[in-house]
Order: sequence, then structure tokens, then C-alpha cells
Amino acid sequence: MPDPIQATEIKLSILDLAMKGGWIMLVLAILSVIAVYIFIERFIVVKRASKYDKSFMERIREYMKEGRIDNAKALCHGSDSPIARMIEKGLSRIGRPLNDINTAIENVGTIEVAKLEKGVTLLSMIASAAPMIGFLGTVTGMIRAFYNMSMAGNNIDIELLSSGIYEAMVTTVGGLIVGIIAYLFYTIIVARIQNVVNLLEATATEFMDVLNEPA
Repeated sequence: MPDPIQATEIKLSILDLAMKGGWIMLVLAILSVIAVYIFIERFIVVKRASKYDKSFMERIREYMKEGRIDNAKALCHGSDSPIARMIEKGLSRIGRPLNDINTAIENVGTIEVAKLEKGVTLLSMIASAAPMIGFLGTVTGMIRAFYNMSMAGNNIDIELLSSGIYEAMVTTVGGLIVGIIAYLFYTIIVARIQNVVNLLEATATEFMDVLNEPA
């Protein structure tokens, strides 16, 4: 009996698939690197900003009750955090109307949040743009496949069409993967920044409560 025909198993690595996607995959790779960099850099910055020493406000309260404003300012100056910079601004405005102090604190808080949000908009843009870029690769790949069909005439060969179809399918998957990852990164960073915003608001309220306490 003749030997059965053994099917040849074809294996494609991720790199091989990426190469099939053409220049669109290079664009997606660059976007993915940018997204990872922004996420790691912002995660570290926001994590540092979210650190809160519970004894900080207790010491500020004690210094203010004792009239040792300079000591309170020195404590804030020695602490590199958004909360410390916000409270230091409030301390520098003591003696002015409470509304002015509150406004100064809010302004500093807004500036500190804006610093934390640096680059987050770009992360959001990558999350939105990556799937569309992948879809662009799908369109260009299908155009190339149909062009090859038109040029082949009656001699249509599946290998002739494979490169265009590969590009169409691979870029779609690549765009979705980059977009999903960037969106998850964006969601995580925004959630952590919101935690810092809540902490700033709570601290500002506590500081104003101290100012409103009877002497």
C-alpha cells in the first residue's frame, strides 16, 4: 500500500505575522512602544504623588494651632508632593480672606492634577487611533489583493493573493490589540489620578476646617 501523504505543518511566529502586515505594523509597533512608555512613566509619577503620610496634616494642624506657621511651611517645603505644595500655598495666604485662601489652594491643586495628566491625552489618542490604523491596513491589503486578481486575468493563483489578504487580516488584529492595551493603560492611569484628586480635595477641606476652627 502507498504511504499516506503527510500534511506539512506550517508555523508562523508573531514576527512572521507582523512582517506580513507591512508598514502598517511598523506604525502600530511604534504606537505600542509609546503607549507602554507613557503608562510606565505616568504610573510611577502618579504612584509617587498618591503617597500620603497621615501624620503630615496632624503636624500641620499642631503648628497652626501653636502659631508656628514658619515650621508648617518648612514641613511642606521638605515634602515633595502635590499635597505639600498645595498646603504650602494655603499657609502663605494666611491672613487674607478665607475665600482667597481657598481659591489659591484650588489653583495649586488644578496645576498639580494637570502635571499628573501630562501625556494621558496621547495615550487616549493611541487607544482610539490604533484600531483605525489597523483598519486602514485592512483596506489597503484588500485593495492590493483585488489589484493582483485583476492583473492575473485567468491565471489567478492563491499565492498571488495571500500577501494582500495577510496584510488585511494581520493589521486588523494588530490595531485591535494595540488599541485595547492602550485603552486599559489609559483607564488605569485615569483611575489612579482620580484617587489623587480625591485625596487633594479631602486634604484641602481638612486644611480649611483648621482655619475655621475657633482660636
